[in-house]
Amino acid sequence: MISHADILEAAVRIAPFVRVTPVKSSAALDALSGASLFFKCENLQVGGAFKFRGALNAVFALSDGQAAHGVVTHSSGNHGAALARAAKLRGIEAHVVVPEGAVQSKVDAIRDAGAVIHRCAPTQAAREAMTRGLMAGLGAALVHPYEDPKVMAGQGTAALELLQEVPDLDAVIVPVGGGGLISGTAIALDPCDIPLYGVEPEGAADTVASLIARERITHLVPDTLCDGLRAVVGVPNFAIISEHVLQVLTVSDAQSLAAQQQAAEHLQMVIEPSSATVLAAVLAYPSLFAGKRVGLILTGGNV
Repeated sequence: MISHADILEAAVRIAPFVRVTPVKSSAALDALSGASLFFKCENLQVGGAFKFRGALNAVFALSDGQAAHGVVTHSSGNHGAALARAAKLRGIEAHVVVPEGAVQSKVDAIRDAGAVIHRCAPTQAAREAMTRGLMAGLGAALVHPYEDPKVMAGQGTAALELLQEVPDLDAVIVPVGGGGLISGTAIALDPCDIPLYGVEPEGAADTVASLIARERITHLVPDTLCDGLRAVVGVPNFAIISEHVLQVLTVSDAQSLAAQQQAAEHLQMVIEPSSATVLAAVLAYPSLFAGKRVGLILTGGNV
């Protein structure tokens, strides 16, 4: 688990490298939703996604001895590229296990950022098995995309910045994939007692299924265009979600794509379908957010 102090520490550690992203609003989207919406634009982060925060914190928290052998992770996109960038800043090697079928533009971004790519079968088991093999063979430190405490703490710094700019929020909503962002956000919000909502695609709603079952459901096969949200929620992440998140909502791919278009029209920004889920959820569940001041974390813009 992580503490609020861990997130404050992460904010100091990553400050020299991370971009303080803007918070945007739109009168048109406020009218459409019946709420006051404040978009934390992590699509404008270094590398085009919030993932840079967690990767930076994890890489620069390593001792010199740990870092000397490099880092390894598995990722289908933004985390792998973020880890490669963070490793390059520290002058160490990054190895990224990438499943077959990953979005080619994101694979190219991982390679362009300087990582050594290792391809595997498109299953969670294959990703984890190859990662373990690389750790054993190289002695590289694992930086898990969402279960690593340093990654979670780094992701939580986005919420700290949001609160600094808009302190009087009535709710915050973030997407849920593996759960790194929502875990860090939950702990960042904890002292403020601001309700936190998560949102998943209907085709990858393992967290909702897990909350209903009161145990992690790991056998669901994702079927969604939201490629950044296909991961199964992590073990520590599910524990944090169970304790700190008010509700996890679901939206269809069609709703996410419509919200993506609305963001392009009213915010003049290109965001990923995974990122658009937060706006889609506010529009799909008006009774939950009507009249409220809502913070929405836009997670990425790598379309």
